[in-house]
Amino acid sequence: MPKVKTKRAAAKRFKITGTGKLVRHKAYKSHILTKKTTKRKRNLRKAIVTDKTNARVMRKIMPYL
Repeated sequence: MPKVKTKRAAAKRFKITGTGKLVRHKAYKSHILTKKTTKRKRNLRKAIVTDKTNARVMRKIMPYL
């Protein structure tokens, strides 16, 4: 059976924690920042753990991460 290719776009956006959970960064932080409050921009900086339903799909397209 051939090896499964990793989807590189997904691999660049997710990291694995020490306990094996997937971590991602939040969206809406790249442009049009003037109308967003400082508090909102600060909260968008933080990385969060991906929810279980999405993590299952991500593990399929990134088998070796």
